[in-house]
Amino acid sequence: MNANIEQYQGNLQYAVDIVLCIDATASMFPVLDTVKSSSLGFHSKLDDVMAKKGKAISQLRLKVIAFRDFGDDADSAIQQTPFLHLPSQEVDFERFVSGIDASGGGDIPESGLEALALAVNSPWETGLDRRRHVIVMFTDAPAHPLGTVGTSAQSYPASIPRSIDDLFEQWGYARSQSAVMEQSAKRLVLFAPDEAPWSEPIAEEWDLTLHFASKAGDGLEEFEMDEIIETIANSL
Repeated sequence: MNANIEQYQGNLQYAVDIVLCIDATASMFPVLDTVKSSSLGFHSKLDDVMAKKGKAISQLRLKVIAFRDFGDDADSAIQQTPFLHLPSQEVDFERFVSGIDASGGGDIPESGLEALALAVNSPWETGLDRRRHVIVMFTDAPAHPLGTVGTSAQSYPASIPRSIDDLFEQWGYARSQSAVMEQSAKRLVLFAPDEAPWSEPIAEEWDLTLHFASKAGDGLEEFEMDEIIETIANSL
């Protein structure tokens, strides 16, 4: 038996699902390498922090959604993985993340809300004793309103809601009847500009949401990634 597993025998089993939504447009070029390296180190750092707290993650899955702009090039607007089990599928995860290139984007707003909608509707884990479902958004731009850009493109996912109000209903809230995410498990972490839709309405009105204001061209600070990991570990 693995010594780490033996060490935590008898404790609760934790399942952690993380979806990383990464803006891959040209304006992200100065910071994309930092975001990618932070993403690649995410699971090992989380494991370390959990171990220090005497907890172990029984199942860790990561999914990546790289997004650009349906209004610029619909075919490259969304690239995504399924949920990948780590560490067993680490090679697949690293190959995808390493292959993300900063390109395209067209106008300033991007298709970040489409990426968020796909993340919210992910096939989240429903078993084990405790679950944490985390969406992390990395972007330096505002987002096109849902239902306004690229919706007629063949590659535009039919499942995406056509307004931010409908997306909020899917995110859900206490005693919500329309939520697709488990209220006690979900968390949303935004590295996004201090402007619509990230600061308002999402950061102001959606529950269980953290917002770290980002600026175009600014690097991702190491302490911010550490703070995300602490937040996940502390909430389990």
